[in-house]
Amino acid sequence: MSIRAGKIKALTGIDFANKSDAELKSLFSTVLKNGMHGLCFSPYVEGQNPGDQLTEEQIRRRMKIIQPYTKWIRSFSCTDGNEMIPRIAHEYGIKTLVGAWLGNDPDINEREIQGLIDLAKAGFVDIAAVGNEVMYRKDLTEDELLDFMYRVKKEIPDVPMGYVDAYYEFSHRPKITEACDVILANCYPYWEGCSNEYSLVYMKDMYNQARSAGNGKKVIISETGWPSQGEGLHGAIPSHENALRYFVNAQKWSEEDDIEMFYFSSFDESWKVGAEGDVGAYWGLWDKDEKLKF
Repeated sequence: MSIRAGKIKALTGIDFANKSDAELKSLFSTVLKNGMHGLCFSPYVEGQNPGDQLTEEQIRRRMKIIQPYTKWIRSFSCTDGNEMIPRIAHEYGIKTLVGAWLGNDPDINEREIQGLIDLAKAGFVDIAAVGNEVMYRKDLTEDELLDFMYRVKKEIPDVPMGYVDAYYEFSHRPKITEACDVILANCYPYWEGCSNEYSLVYMKDMYNQARSAGNGKKVIISETGWPSQGEGLHGAIPSHENALRYFVNAQKWSEEDDIEMFYFSSFDESWKVGAEGDVGAYWGLWDKDEKLKF
């Protein structure tokens, strides 16, 4: 068995001890320029919230910024202008994981599902995601979600379809796992209070739990990331340095072990403080003004 030159041998990733700020920034720049498998697309500019109408101009401007660095993008909705994201991404040569956002409003759910089907039939969806953390939020019953999943699968049988949720949900809900063509697992060591030092090995365990539940189905990490500011959670401390370290380790593991991963997120979005507290505004690689943070 050969070992790829430069491959990370430590389970915990790169040894960052004694690296200067300049060395860390240089490492980040090298990894970023080498490119990512996927990036979660953040379309909302300062002052906007989900439900506000997006413009084509703002989507194109942000797509142009990230285009050199990612092969795929993930979008989260098919309404209120979000439906333009997959079409514009394809124009830039970027593949798409397109989500229908499902909640507790039946009318919005119907618009989202139909929007996803229409985009897929138009050729703009490479992977379809039916719902995001719906079981975690308890917005729908399992049977209601399954109905949507099988409806989408019937309408667009040639497009791989999955459901996005925390990695452990796929062990707890075998019917949903069975309905998926691909397992879309959110893996956040931060939200489980893991210290940055052990976050990579923790994420590997999350991924492997989803793989075990999938019984041979492809597993994609649909979200992972680390905030650069805000209040900590147990041993998980947001900071500029910790966010940089987490990104570098995650991307190197993704490349070396061929892990399909969508990093969260592209741009900081201030609206997220309502759901997540002050850390919600600081998950991006670029800040709210579209300036690279590291």
